[in-house]
Amino acid sequence: MDDVSGTLDALWRIEGSRIVATLARVTGDLAEAEDLAQEALAEALRSWPTTGVPRNPAAWLTTVARRRAIDGWRRREALDDRRRSLARDLASLADDVWQPIDDDLLRLVFTACHPALPREGQVALTLRVVASLSTAEIARLLVVSVPAVQQRIVRAKRTLSEARVPFEVPDHTEWKPRLNAVLTVVYLLFTEGYAATSGDRWVRRDLADEALRVGRVLGRLLPREPEVHGLVALMELQASRFAARTDAAGDPVLLADQDRRLWDQAQLRRGLAALDRVDALGRGRGPYALQAAIAACHATAPSFAATDWERIVVLYDALLALSPGPVVRLNRAAALSMTTDGTRPALAEVEAITAGGDLATSHLVTSVRAELLQRLGRTAEARGEFLSAAAQATNDRERAWLEGKAAKLAPS
Repeated sequence: MDDVSGTLDALWRIEGSRIVATLARVTGDLAEAEDLAQEALAEALRSWPTTGVPRNPAAWLTTVARRRAIDGWRRREALDDRRRSLARDLASLADDVWQPIDDDLLRLVFTACHPALPREGQVALTLRVVASLSTAEIARLLVVSVPAVQQRIVRAKRTLSEARVPFEVPDHTEWKPRLNAVLTVVYLLFTEGYAATSGDRWVRRDLADEALRVGRVLGRLLPREPEVHGLVALMELQASRFAARTDAAGDPVLLADQDRRLWDQAQLRRGLAALDRVDALGRGRGPYALQAAIAACHATAPSFAATDWERIVVLYDALLALSPGPVVRLNRAAALSMTTDGTRPALAEVEAITAGGDLATSHLVTSVRAELLQRLGRTAEARGEFLSAAAQATNDRERAWLEGKAAKLAPS
């Protein structure tokens, strides 16, 4: 049973969103699709220990869920013509065919980001359904409480169900009201893949790759939207460093210590080309394009020491003007610390962020403060901050890495 549970957990992480997306497309109801998927998982837990894991487990789950949908529709006395037609069409499909359609996931994102939902509901629901993130992971990404995330998701599902929102990509005239939320979801999905908030992996390539794939699809569908290309540029540039971001054991490797020969040069060029497309549109750089420009400074620097930190600080200033927030302030402080005589001003900025309390539960502020204290020779304080950051960290790899940093500063 434990082996089956582990297999299902891994399968759901990889294929869960596609299974739900496929079911939502054919049922037209997001909540029903999720329920059907969960029923199929329960059936797998009952039968697989006896029958064994099927050759194509994703197809098996999809087929079981589809059959349950058909049975449920047939049991309803007031079965309308639309669902009768759906039942006939689905029943005629081969049971062993698993053909996840890429656009299904994009339809799911656009459905969950329906204008009928408030922005916070759009983002929370989509991260839960599309990324299969837990409510705790979503809460950490959005810097809110777990109960708040749970309430947002419940309300969002109820609203979509009551409004009978169709599962389809809206007409192009309806894209604008949804696009900002869609981009936010893709960005947060990539962020979780880039640095996982929990678990025993620091990088989750599956999430990051899926976010990048969806971003590329959006770029083809909306070629004249600069922020779409800005987000794609950011993801391409950040993903180009994945091979160097962890060592052989899976532990984090900071930018200063990365082997730049491992960076994916083809992906780096794609990112720079996407940033050029933003500029070619002539409408200025938005928040995603500015972040991509910062990533480009890192990507094109011949070495960490040769990075143009002054330009990066200027870009962060522009980003703060468009998208103010404590995370951007913290990243700017980290960049400022790398400029000439910038360590003390950066520490003052970090302490101001700490005093504001916006990132009180995050280990990021504490870890940056620890690095700055270490540079200033305040070793005992730095060690204490590294230990505090480790206690706050929710990712196993990152926690161990921070504890290692503290151990190196321990008095002999």
